[in-house]
Amino acid sequence: MKIASTIILVLLVFLAVSSGATKIALMPQDVEFFGKYGFSNPTLIGFGATQLTGGILLPFRKTRFAGAAIVAITFLVSLVLLMLDDNLPVSAVTMVALLLLGVVMKKSWNTTSSKP
Repeated sequence: MKIASTIILVLLVFLAVSSGATKIALMPQDVEFFGKYGFSNPTLIGFGATQLTGGILLPFRKTRFAGAAIVAITFLVSLVLLMLDDNLPVSAVTMVALLLLGVVMKKSWNTTSSKP
């Protein structure tokens, strides 16, 4: 189970950091997609920086819950927009990532709350 948890964590960190980095870099597909929903370039950069920050916090036991919560919120916003855009395949992947983030949050909450 430890190996599976590590693989899930690595995957989530990769998703969060890469998603945040593409938004900070103002990749054309992100600018076009989020622009349809009112995101200006500075807003998109801020959104990406938030995702990147959450991804950076995820690997560390003491900040894992906060990092997962930050990434979950940004992925939830993305999921709503993806569903509005009828992009079901990417919506499904985002939903799976959200469920995995929920598992990470639950496990890290139990770990941090049980320590003195």
